[in-house]
Amino acid sequence: MINIYKYGDVPNSEIYKRENIASNVEADVEKIIANVRERGDQALFEYCERFDKVTLTSLEVSEEEIDEAFAKVEEKFLDILREAAENIRYFHKRQITNSFFINEKDGVITGQRVTPIEKVGIYVPGGTAAYPSTVLMDSIPAKLAGCNEIVMITPPMRDGKVNPVILAAAKIAGVDRIFKVGGAQAVAALAYGTQTLPKVDKIVGPGNAYVAEAKKQVFGKVAIDMIAGPSEILVVADKASSAKNVAADMLSQAEHDRMASAVLVTDSFEFAQRVSAELERQIPLLPRAEIARASIDNNGKIIVAEDNLLLAIDIANEIAPEHLELCVDNPFDYLDKIHHAGSIFMGRYCPEALGDYFAGPNHTLPTSGTARFSSPLSVDDFVKKSQIIYYTKEALDKVSDKVAYFASKEGLDAHARSATVRGEE
Repeated sequence: MINIYKYGDVPNSEIYKRENIASNVEADVEKIIANVRERGDQALFEYCERFDKVTLTSLEVSEEEIDEAFAKVEEKFLDILREAAENIRYFHKRQITNSFFINEKDGVITGQRVTPIEKVGIYVPGGTAAYPSTVLMDSIPAKLAGCNEIVMITPPMRDGKVNPVILAAAKIAGVDRIFKVGGAQAVAALAYGTQTLPKVDKIVGPGNAYVAEAKKQVFGKVAIDMIAGPSEILVVADKASSAKNVAADMLSQAEHDRMASAVLVTDSFEFAQRVSAELERQIPLLPRAEIARASIDNNGKIIVAEDNLLLAIDIANEIAPEHLELCVDNPFDYLDKIHHAGSIFMGRYCPEALGDYFAGPNHTLPTSGTARFSSPLSVDDFVKKSQIIYYTKEALDKVSDKVAYFASKEGLDAHARSATVRGEE
């Protein structure tokens, strides 16, 4: 059963504590990365047999396989995928930034040039699970950014094929190449390249502890999006909310993972008790009831800020959740008071699942309190910026002594000399 805390009656350390999740896979991942760097494709084939229990003769998914998979997906779901993809494109187009130039002083031009990252790797969990939403969310912003090549990696199923819905989503999103490889070995292959897999410049996408650790270890060789922790949801709900709806929303994240976190902050102890009862009623009805039960019992909590909705929002800000639902009337009245959250779901009719699949904003979000300083995945994650500086001789002559004087204060005489030497010509 979920724990209920009355704010002020228990230490804040109990209310704000997060489970310290140690994966203990660092050494194993280090060995996998070294093996892939040394042996390339051969290591990937061996890991596929070992971890995925399938023998492959080719790592890359062919066009024929993609077309065959596309034909297997029901038309209703294809239509939903297309509509979701369009919503995602429409939202993320607003994030595109342009280069700019400033030419307000004679002989001086400064600016910023925005260019896409050339090659991007998208990790998509696969095998028994299928997450076509990840394909859309991670590849469409990269496509809009103008990346030259989007490479998707995903583990094969036991028959050696990729789940058809993942391939269908990849085709709709415009993914360029797809490979049947997963785990830490896939991340290593993208970071260093093999005989078959191209080396990329950035790797994005969720995965298990091995994938997260591999991304951490290759960071610096390539860019990554983030080190994601278990999924989490925090619901701020007042006493007029539906206990049934709030419990369902909490369980939408609890079913992800035993380590997932579902938190309710409310202004009513009576409402807290009703939500607790609803959780107990709904959990046994779930196909993933065992996972949801472990998540709710071990990591879930209800925090009561009695008759004080503003305090409830302050508590939410302190926790800085991945997903924040604001289940109140007139939610926009409170929006400027929310400072730390990955994605904010407004009002009583906005379940978190809308953001996971359909609404358009990205579902790759900062976890574990990193929403205090991190942002959702966006088009900005797939571009880089170069600064531009141009001075004519006359413009340099006007400021060279100032530049040299500044450099001398830092004891860098060569810097100073480089600014004044042109005036000696």
